[in-house]
Amino acid sequence: MSAEDKVVEDAVTEKATVEGDEKSAIKDEWSDIIKTVAIALIITLVFRTLFFQPFTIPSASMEPNLYEGDYIVVRKWDYGYSKHSIQFSPPVISGRVFEKQAKRGDIVVFKLPSNTKVDYIKRVIGLPGDRVQVKNGQVFINDQPVTTIDKGPISAGITYATQGVEVMQEDLPDGATHLTQDMGYKPEADDTQVFTVPEGQYFVMGDNRDNSLDSRFSPADPFQPGVGFVPAENLEGKAVMVLISWNKGASLFKPWTWLDLRWDRFFKSLK
Repeated sequence: MSAEDKVVEDAVTEKATVEGDEKSAIKDEWSDIIKTVAIALIITLVFRTLFFQPFTIPSASMEPNLYEGDYIVVRKWDYGYSKHSIQFSPPVISGRVFEKQAKRGDIVVFKLPSNTKVDYIKRVIGLPGDRVQVKNGQVFINDQPVTTIDKGPISAGITYATQGVEVMQEDLPDGATHLTQDMGYKPEADDTQVFTVPEGQYFVMGDNRDNSLDSRFSPADPFQPGVGFVPAENLEGKAVMVLISWNKGASLFKPWTWLDLRWDRFFKSLK
């Protein structure tokens, strides 16, 4: 082999080595990126499963306490954990572990019993064994009327609320107090049968009493399908705070819409 051939061969070998090193470096870089993303996803999944999970309120059924566009934080450990505590509800847990019973007055996020792909948010009114009825718009629990106080119409200064709607303060038997919204007499919502809550289930209602398809309505109703009773297994957590809030069309990722943010609702505790 001539010296010239040797130089050419060495150059080709060096080039192949450099290309191999570059490919190896790219491969290592992509491997590091994939590992980082995987670790981040695992940490996020664990955090959302065990501690806190965000949800956006899509409707007016919980007015005057939650409004469409509120971005809330749900605490996950209050009632223990079930398969519905995990993203996509994989069947890895039977029933609940570390189970604790919800309390009357808790605002809960749960999987809709008739379609567990859908998340709902309502307030717990009836516990297992309770008898719940609504008569002329007033809630009765175990044959006793829930104390209510008329707080008057919603202030005209709250531009994101329905003006002129009556607000009532409701005091539940265990001491929980919250506001409800009354839009007028609605027979199917304001006068109901007596519901006896089965063991291991809950009776829930929206705070916007005349605009909420909740446990007062059967999921089998073809015209107004409701929630029915909610199994304890379906609870995902307790809503504890409004983190941020915006009017329809506004977003933190669109700076030109920031004036549509409801600054007065940021970090608002829920009860």
